[in-house]
Amino acid sequence: MAATPLTALITGASSGIGEALARCCARDGHTLVLVARRADKLHALAGELRGAHGVRVDVLPADLAQPGAAQDLAATLRRRRRPVDLLVNNAGVLEQGGFSTHAAASHQRIIDLNVSALTAMVAAFLPGMLQRNSGRILNVASIAAFQPVPGLATYAASKAFVLSLSESLAEELRGTGVTVTALCPGITATAMLDGAAGDNPKLAQLPGFVIGDVDEVAAEGYRACLAGEVVTVPGLVNQAATTAGRAVPKWLLRRVAGWFGRRML
Repeated sequence: MAATPLTALITGASSGIGEALARCCARDGHTLVLVARRADKLHALAGELRGAHGVRVDVLPADLAQPGAAQDLAATLRRRRRPVDLLVNNAGVLEQGGFSTHAAASHQRIIDLNVSALTAMVAAFLPGMLQRNSGRILNVASIAAFQPVPGLATYAASKAFVLSLSESLAEELRGTGVTVTALCPGITATAMLDGAAGDNPKLAQLPGFVIGDVDEVAAEGYRACLAGEVVTVPGLVNQAATTAGRAVPKWLLRRVAGWFGRRML
């Protein structure tokens, strides 16, 4: 599909993996719809991509955690007669620390954006793809989806949902012309990591080899999505971790994850 220009809608496009994915799409000449809360960052990125690649870029600021936001976004694009060929669900939030140290509202915020908003986006844009017998959906999960992560309990649970939803839909939609891919990066050098490290200085002590490059992560996710792969895990270290996580007994995985996670709190 990369040879034919697509319309790609990218959530969480103002920074990090979302921004890097927007650059991947722009380099291939795709039309872009950029979505995030920060309108100023979106407009700056849009101007840069238009100038560098001559592509059409629309900016639609939105807080997808708000009820009805996904449906409103889909309605806006229908009015503009802009069918979405490639949907990238990248918007997400993370709260690092012990579960009981965060208020219930913080946990709900993670669920609202990482789970509810992503599901609403798929529900809003998948029917049009099925009508056209063509489409790509890229859901950004995490290697946290494969294992328990003390200190990131709600976040890890939310990403496990994203992975399970993606794998289920990939099989449900087999033969329809629509594919679903879950991108499962490990720790990646983004503003989200910087923010978490600011709250927990221990994260700044992580060795460099376990921290992925955001452009490489995005490139792998983009490639896998266009190829219709179901799950992709960028980086040899992350691949080894997820493979081991599926191979070892659950009780042992919990013990190892708990040992490491408690030392990061």
